[in-house]
Amino acid sequence: MQHDLTIFIVDDDPAVRDALGLLLGVRGYRTAMFASGEAFLQAWQVAWRGCLLIDIRMSGMDGLVLQQDLLKRGCTLPMIIMSGHGDVSMARAAFRANAIDFLEKPFDDAKLIAAIDEALELARSHHTAQEQHDRSLHLLSELTPREREVMKLVVTGRHNRDIGPELGISVRTVEVHKARLMAKLGVDNVADLVRISMLDKNN
Repeated sequence: MQHDLTIFIVDDDPAVRDALGLLLGVRGYRTAMFASGEAFLQAWQVAWRGCLLIDIRMSGMDGLVLQQDLLKRGCTLPMIIMSGHGDVSMARAAFRANAIDFLEKPFDDAKLIAAIDEALELARSHHTAQEQHDRSLHLLSELTPREREVMKLVVTGRHNRDIGPELGISVRTVEVHKARLMAKLGVDNVADLVRISMLDKNN
């Protein structure tokens, strides 16, 4: 069970919220309930991890508007749209706004759990990728100016024998800088070096 992730439920029907809370709680999922889209937006934090279950028809802000608003704010939580009156046009609009599933009430418990597990796995994968991205940026920041110069030339396909004269240093010194920068970045081949270097806006 993914205890570090939360299922955020946004539905204006208290009976639905209670039923979902019970269904998911007994299975070990962590949940947080919101009675409206406005309430969720007011509370939402970028650091939240998990997925969203959003009712499409709510008083005030409906589910599709909430979904689109969250995307504009940079929310990366995977979203599952729920509806008691689902139709093709609503489903199409939800998927266009990157919903990963569209479920009609009353729920088939197995389909609901499968959709939630898919959403949580997607959330975990996204978080892992973001952590790797942030770590690579941090490692890049640890390079010296000279190591950055060497890296910039290495990733363009230049050989050590060409880099040395261009930078006014010996080929042996280029080799030392190259070895050090690759060790700092935790890579052992030029392909991985190119991948990480592409994150460097100064490169």
